[in-house]
Amino acid sequence: MRATERAMREIEIPGRKPDYSGKVRDMYEIGDRLLIVATDRVSAYDVVLREGIPGKGRVLTQISRFWFERLRDLTPNHYVTTDLKSFPEPYSRHPALLEGRSMLVRRAKRYDVECVVRGYLAGSGYKEYRAGGAVCGVALPPGLALSSKLPEPIFTPATKASEGHDENITFDRMVAIVGGPVAERLRAVSLAIYKAAAEHALRRGFILADTKFEFGERDGAVLWIDEALSPDSSRYWPAATYREGVSQDSFDKQVIRDFLDSVAWNRTPPPPRLPDDVVEKASRRYEGALAAITGGPPSP
Repeated sequence: MRATERAMREIEIPGRKPDYSGKVRDMYEIGDRLLIVATDRVSAYDVVLREGIPGKGRVLTQISRFWFERLRDLTPNHYVTTDLKSFPEPYSRHPALLEGRSMLVRRAKRYDVECVVRGYLAGSGYKEYRAGGAVCGVALPPGLALSSKLPEPIFTPATKASEGHDENITFDRMVAIVGGPVAERLRAVSLAIYKAAAEHALRRGFILADTKFEFGERDGAVLWIDEALSPDSSRYWPAATYREGVSQDSFDKQVIRDFLDSVAWNRTPPPPRLPDDVVEKASRRYEGALAAITGGPPSP
């Protein structure tokens, strides 16, 4: 059986359809809680590809659980459990579908901003810096190169787009969207989470270059929601091979983007098919990220 055929790209719970399906996750409403199921779907350039990456959903779920549990003292989060025995019916009756890739969480009203923290200069941040010496209105010292470590981590918010690309915005624009006190709180919490996670990452031998968070409001309090510091929301680099001024190897789907770029895809549907070796390399990258971050293999 091909690796692409083993991927759980679509997960159908008998008698229950998702209340919401995103690029990767399906969500089911259960009273004041949600069941989040991470499939093996993968997107690139905002297009969901036809193939899935075997084990990807399990990796994303277990990494998020690790960080939610490890950093819970920094800020409240929505995580409740990944134990299927604690799930309500009918979900608890489907371990073959849900084991290792599903999480029961508390519901919250999402703030419509992405809270991005950058410790290194890469991606859209590097492009903005090259164009004007700043990222999201945050001025940076001259002379920085691709992959340069920043003097201090910076908070660079973005809009939360339901379709297409998120848009980098200034902090003042974020204030206009969520209000001043909330914006200040989200910035402080995001920076605190990033710094704690980056220290752990470095001890494990890799660099957390940047990441993005989502937050919501519940009972008047800020709640960390969605996923937590996964390879889909974060840029991880091996510390041993880090060099300033060049692109870095990364524990994410970059191998997929590299293939798509090599075939000159125009980044609009339909996407080209991924070769088996690319799917397998991506799967190994995700498994490697889980081992590097948590120190353990994925749950069966």
